[in-house]
Amino acid sequence: MKLIINFILLLILASKAYSQQTKKTESEDSKSIYNIQDSVSVKTRDGAIISVIVVRKKGEERAKPVLLQSTIYVRDNERDIAALKESADNGYVGVIAYARGKRFSPDEINPYENDGNDTYDVIDWISKQKWCNGSVGMFGGSYVGFTQWAACKKMHPALKTIVPYVANRPGMGLPMENNVFVNPNYEWAFYVGNNKYLDTIAGYDRQRFRKMQNKWWDLGTTYNKLDSIDGTPNRLFQRWINHPSFDKYWQNMAPYGKEFAEINIPILAFDGYYNDSQNSSLYYLRELQKYNPKANYYLIIGPYSHLGAQREGEATINGYKVDANALINTKKITYQWFDYILKNGTKPEILKDRINYQVMGENKWRSAPSIDKMSNGFLTLYLTNNKSGNFFSLNSKKPIKNGFLSQDVDFADRENSNNDYYPDPIIRKEIDTSNGFNFISEPLKEPILINGSFLGEIKASINKMDMDIGVTLYEVMPNGEYFHLSYFIGRASYSKDITQRKLLKPNTIETISFSNTHLVSKQLSKGSRLLIHLNVNKNPFSELNYGTGKTVTEETIKDAKEPLIVKWYNDSFVKIPILKIP
Repeated sequence: MKLIINFILLLILASKAYSQQTKKTESEDSKSIYNIQDSVSVKTRDGAIISVIVVRKKGEERAKPVLLQSTIYVRDNERDIAALKESADNGYVGVIAYARGKRFSPDEINPYENDGNDTYDVIDWISKQKWCNGSVGMFGGSYVGFTQWAACKKMHPALKTIVPYVANRPGMGLPMENNVFVNPNYEWAFYVGNNKYLDTIAGYDRQRFRKMQNKWWDLGTTYNKLDSIDGTPNRLFQRWINHPSFDKYWQNMAPYGKEFAEINIPILAFDGYYNDSQNSSLYYLRELQKYNPKANYYLIIGPYSHLGAQREGEATINGYKVDANALINTKKITYQWFDYILKNGTKPEILKDRINYQVMGENKWRSAPSIDKMSNGFLTLYLTNNKSGNFFSLNSKKPIKNGFLSQDVDFADRENSNNDYYPDPIIRKEIDTSNGFNFISEPLKEPILINGSFLGEIKASINKMDMDIGVTLYEVMPNGEYFHLSYFIGRASYSKDITQRKLLKPNTIETISFSNTHLVSKQLSKGSRLLIHLNVNKNPFSELNYGTGKTVTEETIKDAKEPLIVKWYNDSFVKIPILKIP
């Protein structure tokens, strides 16, 4: 009883405090220079409700360009309003639209699925308001980057430009990378999907999800039972893993194929070499260039993480101290861009060409007319079966005699894991040599500039019907330390077509092509060597492909009775893009 009384007293005190705070806020608003509409509802064509906040400067009746952020992240109200005030201070009307189901929207929360149409409808509503001059720009990072591209699936005439930072592309990076489901989006589903705001208790409980992940690994049960192990149903996770191919479900969320040809607005994108979802963000630009070669787009990219690219970079990222001139002010450049496009201002000085990139180790910015033209040549290196010290030779000459290296992978073994590919730390004194194979080049006779995304072909035969592989590229510096440059993780059965699975024929040499690796720019010094680490992906941080050919999320340790036997053939090769400077 005493507890109940205390609880009621707490409610009363909280109610009084809220009442006092409300009066204080009302008093502050009356003195504010801003006109804040924080409870706007916009109805979509299919009857859903989108919760919107609008911030304008008081006393300014002239219609202005509008800057829209379309997001699933309902943060502290004052924090979001502060961001909108910043837009107003820069001479715009600031608008935030929250995803369907969030904040005051009564609808169901389904990340990614409705953002394209809903953002279109919000832009349509904005364009009809007296305070809008008919021009809308969008900006923001991660999910907010995705919604900008989603809005371009069907272009609204009022949308004049977008500025996506490290934009997500659902199905391409997260929740799966090259058709391999990875774990980070598991807890994210609770973070954004549990309530109308953000479930920070569940979303930040790394210990809970690490325990779940490790228990799944130890038990060897199916990947689709993760939420059973956790003890809490994960509706969104189950929804996503039902689509292991890049099928219509994912394709419908953002521009796909020829739809890129209709995107003719100017675009400024930001990204980072160590952004986890880089292959999401650059997918959009590569497809835009493919289907619309005359597209008006720009990219700024450097040694940034997912968060760093949205801010001012980081002086140190994963233990690596970046060059001094890599630190830029993303927000400042963003507003310069909007002034340039929407107010006939001056183009940001950093934009020398379409692609503007910071060269690690050179402390210099360079530019190129396209991603492909960042490089003007390739180093083609073969993964031979010839010994080179403790490793095998990475050689520019194709082996005359066919040969292979054999690897056995016991998926029932939970003591050991394979494929330590993640770039943290970026510089390390040693790498894992307990499994997989390492191929090392001869020392460089002169400095070279690695510029772009490496690609290659792995020739392999296996005794099963599928496998997930990892390919990691390092610079071995003259002092013997390893500098992580880029990596690939992907499913062999999707190497020819990410939309359709084609199983491998057992004991048959297959070609596994890969290209969707992380783009990087790095000056390598004379005496450095290149190293490729090749492995089968087997660890608790992603789903486990046992190779039976069944749906991977339904495989269990019972499918591990027969080890995976891989023959890696010596005519496998990588092509590393380089820029030769006259």
